[in-house]
Amino acid sequence: MNMTPALKAHLMRFYDGTLLPDELTLALSRDPGWFASDTVARGDRVRDLPLRPGGLPALRIEDQGRVFDLYDYLAVNGVAGLLVMKHGQVAFETYQRGITPLTRWNSCSLAKSVAATLVGIALKEGAIDSLDDPVTKYADLGGVYREVSLRQMLRMCSGVRWNEDYGDPASERRQLLDIQTRWQPGGIRDFMKSLPARQPAGQAWAYNTGESYLLSAVMEGATGQRLADYLQSRLWSRIGMESDATWWAESPGGMTISGSGMNATLRDYARFGQFVLDGGQLDGERLLPDDWVAQAGSPYRIGETEIPYGYMWWVPELKDPALQGAFQAEGIYGQFIHINPAHNLVAVVLSARGKPSYKKRVEINDDAFFAALAKAF
Repeated sequence: MNMTPALKAHLMRFYDGTLLPDELTLALSRDPGWFASDTVARGDRVRDLPLRPGGLPALRIEDQGRVFDLYDYLAVNGVAGLLVMKHGQVAFETYQRGITPLTRWNSCSLAKSVAATLVGIALKEGAIDSLDDPVTKYADLGGVYREVSLRQMLRMCSGVRWNEDYGDPASERRQLLDIQTRWQPGGIRDFMKSLPARQPAGQAWAYNTGESYLLSAVMEGATGQRLADYLQSRLWSRIGMESDATWWAESPGGMTISGSGMNATLRDYARFGQFVLDGGQLDGERLLPDDWVAQAGSPYRIGETEIPYGYMWWVPELKDPALQGAFQAEGIYGQFIHINPAHNLVAVVLSARGKPSYKKRVEINDDAFFAALAKAF
């Protein structure tokens, strides 16, 4: 099955960054029907998000020699939703651009961090024996991936040849996107295992959305469940979400698109962030390995180079003491789940910015905003 030409053209405009502002907001806040989608049901109990007395102090955001405040950040950075939690209490929450607390917003690549967290749960449960296992122990991938460990996949250092540029028609990312539009079972796996190695596994880092999609195949093999179902059974129905989520699939009933296409509300993204900040605690039970969060949110080294990336979580690149130990999920068009353990802080930013890549936009630095939040309390 292929999507209609009109729907495909709309999808390509989304990834090209040529949707008008209102079109982009609609594409992020309503399911455009680009791909098959599964519902991830919430449970019966809703986790309360109490208000923090005193709210959010005034912010001083220092970026490139200029000083901005909260209102500059909201306006300049195209923010549609912002929720800031300190010690598990809501210090600030706002909805802009027509969205509401009930709006399910496209996570874009925030989904990668959710999927990686599910790997941690599977490891804790014993469905995965070790992150140093070859990924082929759990999924029939072949090709380059015969030499790749699960840890290397989580860190995106498989060595496979990859160009993530959405705007380059010849890039592997654009080729994979075209394959996704066919709704073909097994198409993603077949494409990824056909790619050649650029360098030996573990010797080079490259941000690779296709690699994140393969986590779904690994998790299916390890747990016997589709990733969206595993999310529902292990997290979404248990940690107090107030709304159902949805998650794209390769085809109806097919493999979950683990690296993108999860849609949830602002508050539920914040609940997920708080779960991670709390080390995976649920009613006194730890669902993640004891050292998982520390490892998942830490940079690593390849030779003399520090890679600002953990287990599909980014490490802020701004060298500010207020961000020491912080890490964040990031998605195109300005999506963030920022976690700062030292300051007991979670911030979720949902945005509709002008282009997918921050390198092609003019905006206030998000890391500077997160540093200002940490300093304000």
